[in-house]
Amino acid sequence: MLPKDLAAASFSGYPPEARQLATRQLPLLQKLPLAFLPLLLRELIVYDWKFPAERRDLDRQFAWLNQQVSLPAFAALKLTGALEQTDWVNNPAVFSEQLSAHLWATHQIDAFRAAAVDYVRLSSADDVSLPTHRLGIAVIGQGVAAAEAGPLFRKLRPHGIHFTNVKPGSGLPALLEALAKRSAAHPLPYAHWYIDGGEALPVPSGITAVSYSALSPLRATLQTRMQNAYEAPVFDPEAFRTMLAQLKPEDAGLAPNVFNRFQLSLLTEGSGTQVFSTTFVQWAAREALRRAQPLTMLARFAPRQREKQMNELLAERQRKPELDPHGSLIDADMGAYYNWLNQQRLPGEKQSVFLAWFEGQAEAVAIAPALERGKRSDAMIDLAQLIGQLA
Repeated sequence: MLPKDLAAASFSGYPPEARQLATRQLPLLQKLPLAFLPLLLRELIVYDWKFPAERRDLDRQFAWLNQQVSLPAFAALKLTGALEQTDWVNNPAVFSEQLSAHLWATHQIDAFRAAAVDYVRLSSADDVSLPTHRLGIAVIGQGVAAAEAGPLFRKLRPHGIHFTNVKPGSGLPALLEALAKRSAAHPLPYAHWYIDGGEALPVPSGITAVSYSALSPLRATLQTRMQNAYEAPVFDPEAFRTMLAQLKPEDAGLAPNVFNRFQLSLLTEGSGTQVFSTTFVQWAAREALRRAQPLTMLARFAPRQREKQMNELLAERQRKPELDPHGSLIDADMGAYYNWLNQQRLPGEKQSVFLAWFEGQAEAVAIAPALERGKRSDAMIDLAQLIGQLA
């Protein structure tokens, strides 16, 4: 089937809101080139489970596309009859994989990449208005008194002030209080996040909380499935990946809503998120920033289990994992840097601020437009005072 053959009935298998949007945009969809349309449908088919920021982005793309006559760079790509016969309406992800293989095989991947870059550049909004600046917080080193592998925050220090004499005071509760105040001042859905690599502390309503500990039952279910797949006589990586991708919240006893689908995706799409808490926090922060584009995010890293053979890593529910606090600190130090980078990729990056703190200790790095870059401060400062200035 070609795009011109689309009809309202073509989207009968889509969830309700996605189906309504596809029907409204049917005249546009019929005009788009096949090399592009399934990529758009890949986002549209999950419209019902997208965060508000993702919906706004997709709606903005449709508005931009409706103003264009065509997408000549995509239309110029040569496809095969086999690709046209793929059920790209109901399985756009499968089509995307086959399209990628075809473009590589026919040496068209560079042309496609250039077309995609131009599309993102032209269709993205550059006038996003935020109610306040973004604030990112990374807390690392839980359970560690001193770094053994060298100085911390080496990647972050050139971008802000390295504080060496921070008074922890009330510590994490002070950071959570700042998060709660911003949530109360700007009560938007999915705009304020708290991600914990251990057991999350209580937070008021209005804050989206995700924790490695709270997902233990779901992780155990996935670990059992993964272990069975690894121990099968023949391990098929593609079938294994497909099995994880097809899991739904209902399969794990969860309600089928936006948040539960997000939590499930953290464990089915991330590599190592099922067994390493530091990897879980880093991936959860990355996905929340990319998808929900929050105004505030507090990510707290906790000790992960030591690296072992895969069958041991997947047997977490059968034994108490051996933790590696110092190795976890190394992971978290780099994870904090990645969190800052991902925050800087969002609109409003010139006003964004960031704080990384060595939990319970006197060391922190603060990055903000008003702060000097690459500086060090040995002056005593209270953590609550520091986060208050940034928040």
